Amino acid sequence: MAALIGHHDAEKAFLDAWRGGRLHHAWLLAGPQGMGKAAFAARVARFLVTHGAGGEGNAATLDDPGDAAAAKLVDAGNHPEILRLERQVKDKGKDLARNITVEQVRELKGRLNFSLSLGDWRVIVVDAIDDLEPGAANAFLKTLEEPPAKTLFLLVSHSPGRLLPTIRSRCRMLRFQPVERDAMTTWLHELRSMLDMSELRAIVAASGGVPGKALALIDSDVAAMEKKLLAIAASGDPDNRLREALAKEVGGAANRARLELVIDIVPALLSRIARERPLAEIEPVLVQWDRVQRTVRDAVRGSYDGAMVGFEIGNCLAELAPRQ
Repeated sequence: MAALIGHHDAEKAFLDAWRGGRLHHAWLLAGPQGMGKAAFAARVARFLVTHGAGGEGNAATLDDPGDAAAAKLVDAGNHPEILRLERQVKDKGKDLARNITVEQVRELKGRLNFSLSLGDWRVIVVDAIDDLEPGAANAFLKTLEEPPAKTLFLLVSHSPGRLLPTIRSRCRMLRFQPVERDAMTTWLHELRSMLDMSELRAIVAASGGVPGKALALIDSDVAAMEKKLLAIAASGDPDNRLREALAKEVGGAANRARLELVIDIVPALLSRIARERPLAEIEPVLVQWDRVQRTVRDAVRGSYDGAMVGFEIGNCLAELAPRQ
């Protein structure tokens, strides 16, 4: 398992509350997707069902082993006091349903009527609370308003601002912030020491400080794509050959991940170009920055034509070529 990063403040806040015997019944784990919020929720759930009620323990981290028998059940996915609420796989398919349904919430509420069968805590992990359909959100709110004793809710949220205010108000929020660039670079270098430092820096810049995104980018050929984009910016691509190749490479549903990679790389690329230019020549870079952002925004709002987006991003970079 990859070492975790960016959880220190959240872990300290939770353990301080547990040691003090003042655990809030609902915790909202908020931050960008890919920050490891679900992994943090899993660690908290494991910790609670393998330790006492709190207020008397001195565990240093959430990875303290605790009760061995309970830990074995957690590792096997069979601990009866860890319940999950998440989107389910559609019938006869591999795709997930669009939402968590009200029927799922009602089923969960029924299970909460039973007494604890093992340990001092029951933990409910909702991944993600953003996925509740409106009826499910209202039904879930009633459970938060009158929580069963010794039941703790861990609500993963990528967009807490879109939640019902009444749900947010009943939770203690833990914010997971993007990780600083130097810390991300060190972390990734420890995980993938074989990668060239220039490629690592490109991945870190494109990730925006989100560890999960950085790990996904490692599996993509970031350096090769960056080289292609820089070639357009350097030459201006007078015969459109490079831009047409880029559009073909990122067009179509099968190439969506490659298009997202380009969208992730370009801002950092433009920042680098701006830093390398005299102050008097920065304005054209800023103009193309705005143009790229508008292109992506318009594409998302309308029909998401990957080839068109790729070609237009190429146009923006071509405008930055040195004038003869």
